[in-house]
Amino acid sequence: MIIEIEKATKAYTRGRQRIPVLELLDLAVERGEFLALMGPSGSGKTTLLNLIGGIDWPTSGRVRVCGEEISGLGRRALAAWRARHVGFVFQFYHLIPVLTAAQNVELPLLLTSLGRRARREHVAAALEFVGLSDRARHRPAELSGGQQQRVAISRALVSDPDLILADEPTGDLDKGSAQEILTLLDRLNRESGKTILMVTHDPHAAERAHHVVHLEKGVLGTEVRR
Repeated sequence: MIIEIEKATKAYTRGRQRIPVLELLDLAVERGEFLALMGPSGSGKTTLLNLIGGIDWPTSGRVRVCGEEISGLGRRALAAWRARHVGFVFQFYHLIPVLTAAQNVELPLLLTSLGRRARREHVAAALEFVGLSDRARHRPAELSGGQQQRVAISRALVSDPDLILADEPTGDLDKGSAQEILTLLDRLNRESGKTILMVTHDPHAAERAHHVVHLEKGVLGTEVRR
């Protein structure tokens, strides 16, 4: 298993009030899976993604990802672990406006020991995978929404991570661009063997996944295998 979560809870405190988000959650995902996580707003989907990606810690329980227990790691150790194992794709791209597409894609590699020439080769390969080699010198404002999301996917895959976490990757795109992004994620899964966990509200997007898990008020519900 690439993801193993056991009895994980997540709660926040506001004054004396405890606000539960996830309750005794169990989840196991096999390496090479493409899983869609669905549920209404406020159900805890992004919180769960953050626990899996080492952006946040559970209040209690166990989170093991890519062979390592990450629920007890400190900030520095988690940052190093994320750089090795996880690529992120967000709804609103999170590209740096003053950098070119190539420079945005290169950012995760600056945390590695790769030299400048090797970084350029990795960036070129990642942009070629998403069909944007001819846009390498363009800045985000010069790209369409679909192109910006393809740059974001390039950035997620450039360090060759084991796991891709996508939070509403098609939520800000038109139908045609959304289909292009879903096809790229499908290719990453089928051709490159990447494990993909995608949060989505869109049932059409979820149809691309191997199976769909529903989250309701912090509790995992029905699972549909395709």
